[in-house]
Amino acid sequence: MTANNVLTEPKRNVSLNWIAVIFFGSVHLLAMLAPWFFSWPALGIMLFLHWLFGSIGICLGYHRMLSHRSFQVPKWLEYVITLIGALALQGGPIFWVAGHRLHHAYTEDEVKDPYSARRGFWWSHMLWLFYPHAEFFDYEQFKRFAPDLDRDPFYRWLNRYFFLLQIPLGLLLYALGGWSFVIWGIFVRAVLLWHSTWFINSVTHMWGYRTFDTNDNSRNLWWAAIFTYGEGWHNNHHAYPNVAKAGWRWWEYDPTWWAIWILKGIGLAQKVVMPPQHATVSKR
Repeated sequence: MTANNVLTEPKRNVSLNWIAVIFFGSVHLLAMLAPWFFSWPALGIMLFLHWLFGSIGICLGYHRMLSHRSFQVPKWLEYVITLIGALALQGGPIFWVAGHRLHHAYTEDEVKDPYSARRGFWWSHMLWLFYPHAEFFDYEQFKRFAPDLDRDPFYRWLNRYFFLLQIPLGLLLYALGGWSFVIWGIFVRAVLLWHSTWFINSVTHMWGYRTFDTNDNSRNLWWAAIFTYGEGWHNNHHAYPNVAKAGWRWWEYDPTWWAIWILKGIGLAQKVVMPPQHATVSKR
């Protein structure tokens, strides 16, 4: 099978991946222990790591920096930010970027988009992980959609071993605050951050308003933007994927952009892609 026809064949029937079910189910069950391990410092750690791994690691790093190249930072900083993204437990950078680029190239196509919203809310939200198609989960197949990352030995290593990063993280959290920090800093944080990210695949292709006439059903949804540090302005993003800002209007909350703006202000972010002046807004 060649690179040109990987995504042209109809999807084959795939089986439920019980390893994925057990893994995600176990993390959710462990997160339910949170009330018995509650402390205010543990809650603070969870919120801090949700922001660090979510906004900086995933939204700024995996998404706007690597997937769309909306801005550039020095290579050492790019590696640090990507390492933070890998700690979010959402897959390695090559896997994440390849899947997201496919989502933009074939938005809502039921065969070519890994988490097509046309296949229903639960499919786009999480079932695509439980019924994995090889073209989206087999390294030899998906790596061709992120060749720039696959050429880098560090990204290949991180893509393979990202899961092991939870071990030193867990040991550090245990040393700082015992099992309370572990339960809240790893399991509660992972569950909340997973669903926050998955909301962009599901609800922002179903509900909200449309600022731009795009060839898909992407929407701007205010509460999704709150949970995802600005990613919920999804119609804006699909209209201009390479723009570093997701929130374009003054009230469109986008703290991930604020972080990019700070990096730009101190000279660490270069070639920041801004909204084009000729952008036309449809009144909807």
